[in-house]
Amino acid sequence: MEYRHLGKHGIRVSEVCLGSWLTYGGATAEETARQCIERAYDLGINFFDTANVYARGEAEKIVGKVLRQYPRESYVLATKVYFPMGDGPNDRGLSRKHILEQCDASLKRLGLDYIDLYQAHRYDSTVPLAETLMAFDHLVKQGKILYYGVSEWSAGQLAHAADLTRLANLAPIASNQPRYHMLDRTIEKEVLPLCRREGIGTINYSPLAQGLLTGKYKPGQPLPEGSRASDPKQNMFLNDGELDHHQLIKVQRLMPIAEQEGLSLSQLALAWCLRHPELSSVIIGASKPTQVEENVVASGHPLSAATIQRIEEVLEAEMSDRVTVGA
Repeated sequence: MEYRHLGKHGIRVSEVCLGSWLTYGGATAEETARQCIERAYDLGINFFDTANVYARGEAEKIVGKVLRQYPRESYVLATKVYFPMGDGPNDRGLSRKHILEQCDASLKRLGLDYIDLYQAHRYDSTVPLAETLMAFDHLVKQGKILYYGVSEWSAGQLAHAADLTRLANLAPIASNQPRYHMLDRTIEKEVLPLCRREGIGTINYSPLAQGLLTGKYKPGQPLPEGSRASDPKQNMFLNDGELDHHQLIKVQRLMPIAEQEGLSLSQLALAWCLRHPELSSVIIGASKPTQVEENVVASGHPLSAATIQRIEEVLEAEMSDRVTVGA
């Protein structure tokens, strides 16, 4: 396992991070979650990501319970705040009240004294940005969190926040967690350059496009039984029983490139993300330990310029039409 700095900051995180969205505390039993986390730790993953809203706190409880068996200094734990955790008017968002109260609630569920990376799960346009940043800075000064980051913030929002932290001498934003993978490269135009300029580490989620980049979905064929895409609630790429046909074709055309590299398609997809030096880590999900074992192979596997060019040719190819792949 290779490790990278979190942007311009001194803390080092594994190139592969184990996340818990849609898995631990929900779709995956606690014992299986424990096996995945322990296997990840054994393989050198020191970075674990969760959120208060995942299974309404249950994911934090499971992740914290498993990690407490290890020395606290040996791992980096990230969690998040923003989405509703109750029915009250202050049980959501990025107000000072909600951030401080939810930090305490997360610490209690995790069973820890501090959080390594506390993240704003989304941008809250209803709260003054200065209030949000000062709340995170307050938690840093208290020692309840070591660093703070954000998720899915635009380049403009990040730039504004960076300016405010400098003007007010607040702790800077350490990271941004956007969606990024071969089939969605939106952040390359503005967000990645901004993060590079400001020294903000990028931790991208959904690097396998929620399973599309594993190659298990075939054009014109039914969705595999039990797969994430077979459940509309779990896959954003599914639309009324359809997956984008041209995306499925692209995925199939990427498979020979992966084979030539001696990688699985998922390993190629992760290594492709990590070609960016400003990416600190890629977040994987795992419902069984073997998935962790497969994905960690991508760490420390640089892709040649020729391989990257071949991938570009596939991704930039113009295709059309859609095909129904659901039953």
